[in-house]
Amino acid sequence: MKFSDRLIKGRLIKRYKRFLADIELENGEVITAHCANPGSMLYLKDPGAEVWVSPAQNPDRKLKYTWEIIKINHVLIGLNTSLPNKIVEEALQKGLVTECAMYNCLRREVKYGEN
Repeated sequence: MKFSDRLIKGRLIKRYKRFLADIELENGEVITAHCANPGSMLYLKDPGAEVWVSPAQNPDRKLKYTWEIIKINHVLIGLNTSLPNKIVEEALQKGLVTECAMYNCLRREVKYGEN
């Protein structure tokens, strides 16, 4: 997936209070990033794990970074729960989901049924 800004690599120090993570960036700076995943993330919070953060778009935002990705056992895992629809849309548009290649249109969040 293409992010609007270049992601910044770091190492996880700790995740706490569900929405906060302390991360040491490659330049040695320690930051607190917003974690947009409110789940327990039981297996996704190992101190020292490689992580990537994005800079906040809003200059007035309290936390200036968002935790986007963690690497566990050589696998990159997206943590930002606001991105899955965008990731799937991008994959479909690029023809990366061959099972859907026969469809020629894409619509998001289409209402189905009465409610």
